[in-house]
Amino acid sequence: MLPNINPKKMQKMMKSLGMKQEEIEASEVIIKCPDKELVIRNPSVQKVNMMGQESLQISGDIEEKSIESFSEEDIKMVSEQTECSEEEARESLEKNEGDIAKSILELKK
Repeated sequence: MLPNINPKKMQKMMKSLGMKQEEIEASEVIIKCPDKELVIRNPSVQKVNMMGQESLQISGDIEEKSIESFSEEDIKMVSEQTECSEEEARESLEKNEGDIAKSILELKK
């Protein structure tokens, strides 16, 4: 927390301010956003309650993953409709942001 401060003194100060801190044991934390996921491995998670307001403090190894806006079924459909490989269908869907019709038309050209 803060350097050169006795942990017992720090807890006493936090208690006098109405703050409670609790360690949460976790092996992985995933934060889902509309277009990506943040995966935090080896996390250190602290739950802090200050005057009835709870918040989490998370630190660890962060990895960012983009979320595909299409499913395996979409890939198969595009592949079947255009008679191309599933890899080509996936690439087209990625390029066209999951738009199936646009991908089919593009691959049929």
